[in-house]
Amino acid sequence: MMKIFCIGAFSIASLYYAQTYPASAIPENLKKNANVVVRKDFTTILINKIDEIKYQYNKVTTVLSKDGDEKAIAYIPYEKGDQISDVKVIVYDESGKKIKSYSKSDFGDFANNSQGVFYSDNRFLSLTYTPVQYPYTIEFSYQISDENTVFMPDFIPFSTINTSVEEKQVKIINKSGIDLRTKIYPSKYNYTSVIENNSGTEKTYTYKNVLAIDEVNLVPQPEKILPKVSFALAKFNLEGKQGNLTTWSDFGSWYYNSILQPVSVSTPTIKAEVTSLNLQGSTEEKVKKLYQYMQAKTRYIFVALGIGGWQPMLPDEVHKKGYGDCKGLTNYMKILLDEAGIPSYYSVINSSSSDISFDPDFPKMGGNHVILMVPTEKGNIWLENTSQQTAFNHLTYRTTDRNVLSIKKNGIELMNTPSSSADKNREKQILKVKVNEDNSLTGEGEFSYTGSQYDFNLGFANLSPKEKNEAVKTRLSALNFEKVEMKNFVNDRDHAVATYNLDFKANNYSKNAGSSMIFRAVPIFSNAVYKTEENRELPFEIGQSFEDEYEINFAIPTNFKIDEIPNDVTFNSEFGTYALSFVKNGTQLKVNRKIRINKGIYPKEKYNDYISFRKKTINNDNSKILITKI
Repeated sequence: MMKIFCIGAFSIASLYYAQTYPASAIPENLKKNANVVVRKDFTTILINKIDEIKYQYNKVTTVLSKDGDEKAIAYIPYEKGDQISDVKVIVYDESGKKIKSYSKSDFGDFANNSQGVFYSDNRFLSLTYTPVQYPYTIEFSYQISDENTVFMPDFIPFSTINTSVEEKQVKIINKSGIDLRTKIYPSKYNYTSVIENNSGTEKTYTYKNVLAIDEVNLVPQPEKILPKVSFALAKFNLEGKQGNLTTWSDFGSWYYNSILQPVSVSTPTIKAEVTSLNLQGSTEEKVKKLYQYMQAKTRYIFVALGIGGWQPMLPDEVHKKGYGDCKGLTNYMKILLDEAGIPSYYSVINSSSSDISFDPDFPKMGGNHVILMVPTEKGNIWLENTSQQTAFNHLTYRTTDRNVLSIKKNGIELMNTPSSSADKNREKQILKVKVNEDNSLTGEGEFSYTGSQYDFNLGFANLSPKEKNEAVKTRLSALNFEKVEMKNFVNDRDHAVATYNLDFKANNYSKNAGSSMIFRAVPIFSNAVYKTEENRELPFEIGQSFEDEYEINFAIPTNFKIDEIPNDVTFNSEFGTYALSFVKNGTQLKVNRKIRINKGIYPKEKYNDYISFRKKTINNDNSKILITKI
C-alpha cells in the first residue's frame, strides 16, 4: 500500500565519480558476515514547499559474492507525476577500475505489478547487469521529484541481513517553512548509533562502520536491532489533498474526510443486498453472516490506485466486480455493516510476521494493510477481509499483538489487536497406533489447530486430496511414512479451528534388541537441530507462543509385554514448560505430552539456555519404551 523509497546517497557528482572504490580498502570487520558492503550511501532531501520534495541519491555498493547481487540492483520505483533525472551507473572491478557506465536510456521501464496486483500506478526503472567476477562495485545515483510530501522514509543503516555499511548519511534541507518533526530511536542492543547534526534549516544524520547482521538461528529482523530516525512534516500534501500531521487526531480527521468519506458511499443495490439477508439475532451473529457473505462473493486483488494508492475502491465497484484489495474489501465490508446499522472502523496496521506498532508519540503516515474493527458490548470484533478462508473474528499471526490506526470521524484512535498467547495457538493431537512385529507403525490420528497454528494449516483447504497427502507427509517427516492419507479436513470458519484425520503406516519405527523391541515415546515430534553458540553476538526472538498437547495410545503385539517405560517428567523455564507422562494398562500404553513455548526477544546471554531447554524437550520426546516377547 505505502509508497516506498529506496534510500541511496547523493552529493556533487564530480566529487564521487572522481573516486575509486577498491575492494581491498574495505575494513576486514565490515566483510565479516557480509555479502555486500555499502561504501557510501548519501541522500539529500530537499523540501521546497508543501507539495514539492526532491530526493537526490548516490549509493556505492561493493558486492562480495553472488548472494549479494540482488542488493545492488539499480532500481528506481516511481509513480505517475514523479520526475526522474540525472540517472547514472558506473560499474567498477575489484581494484576500483571502471568497467562500464550506464544512463537512464539503458534502464527498462516496468509496471510494478507483482503477483496479485491488478491495477497499479506504481512503476519502476531497472537496470540489468550480469557480473563477470566478484567482488565488483556499483555506483548508482539519480534524482526524483515528488508532489507527495506525506511519505518521509525512515533512516536506518540497512533492512537486510548480511549487509554492512561504511558510511550512510541523510541530509534534509527544509526550505518550506513547515515544521519538520524528527525522532531518534536508539538501538535497544547498542548495536550502533546515529550521529546527528542540526544547523538552521539543515539536519544531517550519519551512520558509520555498521557491521553486518548474520543469518543466525532466531535472529530478530534488523529493524528490531538497529537504530532509526523518523521524519514527518507538520503539514503535507498527498495527491492534492493537504493536511496536518502534528497529532494523531489531526491526521485522523484528514484521513477520514479526504480518504474515506469520498468512497463511503452506499447504493440502492447494496442496501437491497443487505436487506435480503434478513439479519437477525445478536450483533455478533449479524456481523458474522455479513462477513461470510462478503467472503463468498469477493476475492483479493491488489489495486494501487486512488490518492497515492491509499484510497479504497468504491463499494459499488467491489460489489459489481467481486474483487478488491485490503482497502476496497474492508471499505465494502464497512458499508455493508453501515446498511445494517452496525458501526465499524477502518483500521490501518503494520502486517508482518514480527509485530510492529505505531508510535503513540510520533504521528506519521505508515502501515501496509487494512482490517476492520467492530465494537460490541461483548468486546471488539476484528475482521480480516482479504481471505475467503479466514475464520470470523480471527486475526492471523501477522496482525495480532500490535496496534492499529482506527480511523474515526474525530481523529485516529490507536487500539491494540488481540494478543496471541500460547493457549490460543494450540495443536491437539490424538493418536491411536499399533506397534507391529515388522518394526512398522500403523495408526490413525485426529488433529486440531487454533490461533497461529490454524493459520499455518489453512493452506490445506485449497489442495487436492493427493496434494494434501504429500503436504502432510512432508510436514510430519519425523515419521518414515510408507503411506499416509488425510481425511475430513474441515476449516471451521465460525470458531477458527482447522481439523483433519490421518490414516498412516510408517516403517522402521521400532528397533529389535534380541527378543525385545525399542521405540520412542512420541511418534510425531520436532526433529530440528539445536546448536549452542559460544560467541552469540545478537539477541534471539521466539516469534510465536504456542502450546501442543498430544495423547498417544499405543497398542503392542499380543505376544509382547511392556517391559520398561520412562519416568514421568515435568520441567519449566522462562521459555516455556514441558510435561511427559505414561499410563500402562496391560498391552496398552497411553503417553501424554504437552509443551508450551513463550514468545519474546531474549538477550544473547540466554541463547544457550534456550537451546538446552529445547534439547531437553527433544531428548524426552525420544524417550525409549521397551517391549519384550512373552
